[in-house]
Amino acid sequence: MKNILFIASEGVPFIKTGGLADVVGSLPKNIDKKYFDVRVMLPKYTCIKQELKDKMKYKTHFYMDFNWKSEYVGVLEAKVDGITYYFIDNESYFSGFKIYSDNVLDEIRKFSFFCKAALSALPLTGFRPDLIHCHDWQTGLIPVYLKNEFQADSFYWGMKSIITIHNLKFQGVWDVKTMKGLTGFSADLFAPDKLEFHKDANMLKGGLVYADYITTVSDSY
Repeated sequence: MKNILFIASEGVPFIKTGGLADVVGSLPKNIDKKYFDVRVMLPKYTCIKQELKDKMKYKTHFYMDFNWKSEYVGVLEAKVDGITYYFIDNESYFSGFKIYSDNVLDEIRKFSFFCKAALSALPLTGFRPDLIHCHDWQTGLIPVYLKNEFQADSFYWGMKSIITIHNLKFQGVWDVKTMKGLTGFSADLFAPDKLEFHKDANMLKGGLVYADYITTVSDSY
């Protein structure tokens, strides 16, 4: 039995803005359960419908160093249609009437936090994935963290990652100085063969460089 964890910014039935959520909601249910234990991890947005929030149960919480602060990370769990879902909770990042905003820096902060928190939560869930399936720029830092910052902990040794490109229009681009402070990454990771792209830091590029495998949702990509 192999363990697979999908990590994404949205997923049916909990939250949806587009086709990404449909993939994250449908694909885990269609992977053969005789051979694979497939689970999903999402942010716990405050705008998720209350009847869906009512399905979630508190699992644990911890504090994590992020952006020069100690940040609360709550972990909740729900089971729907035979799939276990985990949710990363921090209302300072995941509040609002919709899941995405037009403030690019806020989005960069939110999903940089989510990437680190998602990996940090894994030892507390009781589920150790053999493979982490990431989706689009919002999870692009997960392969970077996995191959660099988290290798000091043997729990993460041998863990593989896949990143799927759904929409290349959005890539999580911001200046290197800000991204270095947010992530805590060393300066050498912001090189042209790693996260740097046209003098800025690019979260999707980081995922493409450090993931073990890349997939796309269409032949045109």
